Amino acid sequence: MIAPGFELVAEEFERVRDEGGAAFAAVVDGEPVVDLTAGMPDDALLLLFSGTKGLVAVCMLIQVERGAIELDAPVSRYWPGFHPDVLVRHVVSHTAGLPGLRRGYQAADLLDGRARAADIAAEPPFWPPGSRLAYHAMSYGWLCDELIRRTDGRSVGRFFAEEVAAPLGLELWSGLPAGQERRVAQLHRAEDFGITYLGEGPEPLLEALYGSLLREFRWNEPAFHQAEIPGGNAIGAARSIARLYGNLDRILDADTILLGRTQLARDRCAVTRRPYAYGVGFELQTELRRFGPPDDAFGHTGSGGSTHGAWPTERVGFSYAMTELRAEATDDRGNRLLAALHQALRERSSVDQKSSPVSM
Repeated sequence: MIAPGFELVAEEFERVRDEGGAAFAAVVDGEPVVDLTAGMPDDALLLLFSGTKGLVAVCMLIQVERGAIELDAPVSRYWPGFHPDVLVRHVVSHTAGLPGLRRGYQAADLLDGRARAADIAAEPPFWPPGSRLAYHAMSYGWLCDELIRRTDGRSVGRFFAEEVAAPLGLELWSGLPAGQERRVAQLHRAEDFGITYLGEGPEPLLEALYGSLLREFRWNEPAFHQAEIPGGNAIGAARSIARLYGNLDRILDADTILLGRTQLARDRCAVTRRPYAYGVGFELQTELRRFGPPDDAFGHTGSGGSTHGAWPTERVGFSYAMTELRAEATDDRGNRLLAALHQALRERSSVDQKSSPVSM
């Protein structure tokens, strides 16, 4: 589906898509304007990897809005015995000093998130909390899930399903129902795909962040779809993710959305040296411009090239997901699609201005 005026987005989609599957969707003012699928069934579902963290951010913001969680409170208020110097704001901005486990972990360990949360609670911080930004690749999900459980009683996957996905009618899950497994598109890796880091060589601490995920790829297995892995295994349709970001005002108050995209931390990751900026769980724009042209864009990217988010000024929600995973340094698919979308919006705005009656 392409609304009039957005044809160049479809043209760019055909240019950037690989031989595998891909989907791109966008909504403006809550209404769909682009909904494209290629190389797979129209009802296919795609793994979001770290795009999951944006869904978790929405859940955390709901709890903040309800007064159940305070950003400036120590995590130990809700999780007795937790490191006393770690604040909730540190957790949601990847500055808690707990980006992983020193001993590393196996991919299968991801299937028991509560056990890993207990491991993180017993792990001494790598650095004083709040002092350094380090991407909490999987531990972000473990920590936020435990905070949701301890303030609400539900897991973050169930919380999202009942508080967000159901009201908005989204096909989007963290913890995929077994009956949806047949719809999941199989992923494949380009030759250059791997964990992104900048510099001449990887940091020794990469093992702490990613464990055996540096060597194992198990993301096509049903067990890794149907468990709740809130740092990285949400599965859904691009049209649903775009609708989520384009309709956040149906879930959150305007002040809460503004809080969610207000910068809490900006720096290069202490482990990967990649630039990051964070609000309350949401990624913000950096010099990488992963969210397209607008400066106020926010959302969350995913390993392999997917990108999902919102342009508040333009009142846009968008999502790009695909089956071929590529290295970030050589992947411009999402950037090109978002550039085409932004150009279409500018051209439409120009036409609207020319056709508007002039007041005398």
